Amino acid sequence: MRKTLIKLAPMLKLTRVTTAFGAVANLWFIILWSRFNEEELGTVVIKDQPLILLLAGSLIAGVGLYAFGMSLNDLLDVHRDRALGKVGSPIVDGSASIELAVCMVAATLMLAVLGAMVFGSGALLVTLMLACAILIFNVLGKFVPGFGMVLLSVIYAGHMLIPDLGVQFLLPVWLVMTHAMIIAGLAQHLGRRSPPISKRAAIFASVGWLMCSLILLALAISRMGDDGLWPYYVPITAGLYPLGFMTIFALMIYRRYKKNGLGPVLGEKISRYGAIWPALYACGWLAGAGLWTAFAIMISLTVIGFAVMTVLRELYTLIEHPVGYRL
Repeated sequence: MRKTLIKLAPMLKLTRVTTAFGAVANLWFIILWSRFNEEELGTVVIKDQPLILLLAGSLIAGVGLYAFGMSLNDLLDVHRDRALGKVGSPIVDGSASIELAVCMVAATLMLAVLGAMVFGSGALLVTLMLACAILIFNVLGKFVPGFGMVLLSVIYAGHMLIPDLGVQFLLPVWLVMTHAMIIAGLAQHLGRRSPPISKRAAIFASVGWLMCSLILLALAISRMGDDGLWPYYVPITAGLYPLGFMTIFALMIYRRYKKNGLGPVLGEKISRYGAIWPALYACGWLAGAGLWTAFAIMISLTVIGFAVMTVLRELYTLIEHPVGYRL
């Protein structure tokens, strides 16, 4: 068992699967929302195919695409990370080789494509487009903060739509898009990451976010008419649940700031919590809409997912830094 975990540890570090659950939860939310909400048109696949198949396909697609981005990041930044002596990069610290990183980039992209095939050709096309966007972000976006924050938010929003491109209620998609941009900005600024966010970059990102928001609004109106922003079948009170989770997240970040101050530690905490928080938004939307069966499934998957990824993280941490005894 220990030998197996030792072999898996470099892969886990490269792919960051312990923080991939939020991305998977976004896909699960769309599936459960379209499946259990009779007012949502949904696709034939989502309405008729076994739920376990849909959840498994989205799990593979979500983890695959997220892991693809993380592995590609470490691979493309290897020379820069070595020059800067970056702590935490598995290639730089020697726990993973460049050859392994190349294999993981290819394997995770194939997994993402395989998972998306469950939902049809449209989902497959979106997955490949998102993979291209992830490549552009890692090559250019993260070095140009204004452009990078907008691109990252679009990637998260597009990722959410893989199971059902025609979903009518797009406010949850807008929330995830906005959340991703805020997290990217806070992690960059409060984490004192390079390059810093200039006023010009902040203005560019704000304008980009506004344009993307208007596009989502226009798309929602084209599908639902005047009810596009907030469909008649969604209670107004449904928004209170995600709003509550947003407030809790802000309080957590404030506490981390008071404890750790500005710097890389705070930036890492913001990125980690921000990556998994969409799972709670998903639970909030389902509960607020009164879809209790879907909520029960989502909260169960969320608890299991958090538990599994926490165990994985602790396991490879113990392998790298085993507990010792002092005599």
